[in-house]
Amino acid sequence: MKLRASFAGLLLSCATSVLAQYPEKAIRFVVPFAPGGTSEIVARSLASSLTTQLGQSVYVENKPGAAGNIAMAEVKRAAPDGYTLILGHVGTLAVNPALFGAKLPYDPVKDFVAISQVTSTPFLLVANPNSPYKSVADIIAAAKKAQNSDQLPDYATAGNGSGSHLFTELFTSMAGIRLNHVPYRGAAPAMADVMGGQVPLAFDNILTTMAQVQSGKLRALAVSTQTRSSVMPNIPTLAEAGVPGYDATAWFGVLAPAGTPPAIIEQLATAIQKSVKTPEVTETMLKAGAEPVGSTPAQFDAFYKAEVEKWAKVVKSANVQVE
Repeated sequence: MKLRASFAGLLLSCATSVLAQYPEKAIRFVVPFAPGGTSEIVARSLASSLTTQLGQSVYVENKPGAAGNIAMAEVKRAAPDGYTLILGHVGTLAVNPALFGAKLPYDPVKDFVAISQVTSTPFLLVANPNSPYKSVADIIAAAKKAQNSDQLPDYATAGNGSGSHLFTELFTSMAGIRLNHVPYRGAAPAMADVMGGQVPLAFDNILTTMAQVQSGKLRALAVSTQTRSSVMPNIPTLAEAGVPGYDATAWFGVLAPAGTPPAIIEQLATAIQKSVKTPEVTETMLKAGAEPVGSTPAQFDAFYKAEVEKWAKVVKSANVQVE
């Protein structure tokens, strides 16, 4: 018993020592996407607050390429000491494993440890205002009425395997319908053709569609998340609009390399939770269409691992192939 007590005391002493010393230098916060998007807005806002919370500089480093895989692989190899973090995303953590399979240079479950989910961002299902689709029920009815593939409603996406593609595949699967996929090379040309009337429907991030809906260039039919968006509360959820149980979000969360001491993970999680609740960070995230979350490590761990399984099923059932 004395030996056990001594060993437990030693572990507690080590953990306390690690926590007392951390952080002693600047923390690198890697964003696996190019500057200028929602990811950078979220990361820089969070990094600024964390710098205050932790008493050391937290600086953002954009490292885009290969759908986020380059940055994820690099952070996987970083020292597990709490000085290299990454902004994980539904794509890099949950979708890419299914899309790239054995070619993926990291394992999202084994190579990282969850710290905190920071945002949940809904997508909007939108239609051209001159299209016949005024509700989700209209889309479902038209799809069920179609006698052949030429009569199925078209929908535009940012490309095969993109969020707009997979969110729609989940919708069609749960609604028991088929739609005709029209992939583009990016969200901008896809939305341009929806607004121009060439394609009637699309799913896209609320950040890029909100202004177009407010100006009347797009008609919003539903949000993808389980609850309504606080920035556009009048728009029903897909579950409310006729697809019970539908829930999809373009979330962001912070992770560290596997093996990072639990004491450091807890300290970072506490600092992130406090940061997300500050008026400055909350306002910045909401303006970007992102709902602040700030979960515990255990909550984020369970959430993103469930997301890995969920999107793997969607990719497999829809036979999604990346170019």
